[in-house]
Amino acid sequence: MSEPGSQRVEAVAAADTIRAIVDNLARVVHAPEETLRLCVLCLVGEGHLILEDFPGVGKTMLAKALARSLDVSFSRMQFTPDLLPSDVTGVNVFNQRSNEFEFRPGPVFANLLLVDEINRASPKTQAALLECMQEQQVTTDGVTNELDRPFMVMATQNPIEYEGTYPLPEAQLDRFTMRIAIGYPPLAEEAKMLTEQTADPPLDALEPVANAADAIALADEAKAIFVEESLNRYVVALLRATRGDSRLYLGASPRAGIAMLRVAKARALADGRGFLEPDDVKAVAVPVLAHRLILAPEARSTGVSGEQVVQETLDKTPVPV
Repeated sequence: MSEPGSQRVEAVAAADTIRAIVDNLARVVHAPEETLRLCVLCLVGEGHLILEDFPGVGKTMLAKALARSLDVSFSRMQFTPDLLPSDVTGVNVFNQRSNEFEFRPGPVFANLLLVDEINRASPKTQAALLECMQEQQVTTDGVTNELDRPFMVMATQNPIEYEGTYPLPEAQLDRFTMRIAIGYPPLAEEAKMLTEQTADPPLDALEPVANAADAIALADEAKAIFVEESLNRYVVALLRATRGDSRLYLGASPRAGIAMLRVAKARALADGRGFLEPDDVKAVAVPVLAHRLILAPEARSTGVSGEQVVQETLDKTPVPV
């Protein structure tokens, strides 16, 4: 497929920027390159991310490193059972001098918001993020305030500790574009990490390789990636296959298809292409779809996972040629 020269140059420049961000993250977080790449693709696709992994593997450091790599504002919240929605979004405070209420923005007014242990807070507080994530705005006492671009929520969860937690409802899980895990680093990498973190932590010296304007430009370029109608139908076929799977109580929604296409477009951009390929969809399907699927009780009891269902769906769904 031929492309105009200028578009080709722009695609290559965008790919170089994405590569530079991923390489910068790798200086701090010892995780598989594909994991770091997916994190950046989520940002380029203007999505939100769940990091579900054990404590101490670098989830918070990954979020901080991404914010520093882009030189954007960063905010961190530790979700606890006593947290209120206004602690997230902000609150109106009466100013006695002006005799008026003034809005004091909450932590959500940042380019990158890290929510630690999102399932520790009550459903009411969790729901405070819904409007922010879906519409990039906050409404307080009837007044709506827009959030600046880029805006990304990175939430962490512990996959084994469920005591005293409030699992995210399906509607909120569906608003998270992807779920990924960092995992434990290989022996040599972990030994190197011990030396770095006890002597000269690389995060302290991390320099930006892009800025907020670059992130916005990447997102806009990803939206312009060309998609053939056959690939749109392929995405829909994958979604419908999950809805008809007897092992699932609930399959993937149309919002899941939109999210998958956005991240797939970001992947095409990262490869320096101005058009989508089936491999782009297949590469992002598991992290985008698996957490949205609700397993039937009998499937859960046999050890079936959402990742397994998505992979089997990919294997049996015909790929457009």
